[in-house]
Amino acid sequence: MDRSTVAVTGGNGKIGSAIVDHLSEYGYETVNISCGNRQEQRADSYITANLLDAGDTYGALAKADVDAVIHMGTIPDPYSHPDHTTYESNVLSAVHILEACEALGIESVCLASSINAIGSEHQQRPAQIAYLPIDERHPRRPGDSYGIAKHAMEVTADGFGRRGSLTIASLRYPWVATSSEIHDAFIDADRSMAGLATASDATTRDVLFSYLHIDDAATAARCAIEATFGGHEPFWITANDTTAAVPTDELIETFYPDATVETECTGHESLISCQKANELLGWEPEYRWHDL
Repeated sequence: MDRSTVAVTGGNGKIGSAIVDHLSEYGYETVNISCGNRQEQRADSYITANLLDAGDTYGALAKADVDAVIHMGTIPDPYSHPDHTTYESNVLSAVHILEACEALGIESVCLASSINAIGSEHQQRPAQIAYLPIDERHPRRPGDSYGIAKHAMEVTADGFGRRGSLTIASLRYPWVATSSEIHDAFIDADRSMAGLATASDATTRDVLFSYLHIDDAATAARCAIEATFGGHEPFWITANDTTAAVPTDELIETFYPDATVETECTGHESLISCQKANELLGWEPEYRWHDL
């Protein structure tokens, strides 16, 4: 199917705006669907909508007349809102998007999932890692409102995918960072074993020392709506190196002593396999901070 017009919800946000810019560079007509201040310069058109309202969501997508939807317009953490609001934002908005796409014949949907769907840095207990490198088969055991919501969103997408009319990709992003943010967090910082002890939880053990450059995040979203698989599939979308200056085998020995090592990791190779994204989406990351 030729997809020429794409709606991006949350197109005013950090990742959403990068996706809008990337799609424009690839010749797509873009529609920014957001509930915040109008920023019409970010896309070819702008529609204000409350995605927690099913009618608003349907009306916005009907008005936009798009071929695909990239849904980024959700609360991005468990700290800024009450737990039920975080859950509602991430799950109910996805339900409304999927219902509307199904009814309107919009076949391709990309959803923003998260590394937190497996239980990661936001919960009180440490992330439970069964084997390394992890892939999409790894158990999901989230305990915080944001992670629970992302897990529930993926399960919801499973159900819609079984109906047969939609192609749905859930992209499990880690911390998505700009070049300047990566420079500050990694290049200008101590990423040795000693430095990791005081580094942000968003870049250390509980996120498997993962990160992603924002340009690679945008590319993955485009690849997701261009894909031709059927039903719903979750995908790990991370850089292929870790956030540590320490070799990966030392990270495994120190931080994951009980995990089964299914494939040996060399150098600074990522602890997360993105092979599925490469095979089904044709995506692979380009940015490695270790190469800078």
